[in-house]
Amino acid sequence: MNPLLLLLSLSIIPFILAGSSPSPVLDIKGDKVQAGPNYFVLAVIRGNGGGLTPFNVKQNNTCPRDIMQWNDDVQEGLPVVFTRLDAKKDVVGLSTDLNVRFFTPTICARETIWKLGPYDDKLKQYFVVTGGVEGNPGPQTLSSWFKIEKFEKDYKFVFCPSVCKVCKVICKDVGIFRTKDGVRLLALSDTPHGVMFKKTF
Repeated sequence: MNPLLLLLSLSIIPFILAGSSPSPVLDIKGDKVQAGPNYFVLAVIRGNGGGLTPFNVKQNNTCPRDIMQWNDDVQEGLPVVFTRLDAKKDVVGLSTDLNVRFFTPTICARETIWKLGPYDDKLKQYFVVTGGVEGNPGPQTLSSWFKIEKFEKDYKFVFCPSVCKVCKVICKDVGIFRTKDGVRLLALSDTPHGVMFKKTF
């Protein structure tokens, strides 16, 4: 083969790969997870706690700001809704920026979007809390974007937003931080919290 043609063909490969769609996230039935419907976020390992729910743990607010994992496996928590960066596409893809919000028909409905909270000097920890912004990608909403990535045979949440090309961001897995009182809080961690998604209906 002509060396120039070989060089050109090799240079095209990355562009083809970059243009391909990301692999879809699947729920526990093997169906593609979509933006819009409600899903429970459940722990993969039995005995490792239940679902997630907004809750006032560290501070008292009208609308709960902390995100807690139930200790009891039976508790499925409050379902979440995903919003993709590309609103024209329904399927949630791996390693793509998205917003996550708890679904609740209460006055706090607009206050349940996940975001990375400020550094907690007392606990030496970054916590994932509610009160984020849905949509409007950019430097001002950087803390409100998460990704879902593969974790062994299941999934994990990751905070590593790419909605701002010039911003310096923290890239870390989302795990569970246990307080001295035994409360499980969603936080950045070196140990990922393995999750699976169950559609509510």
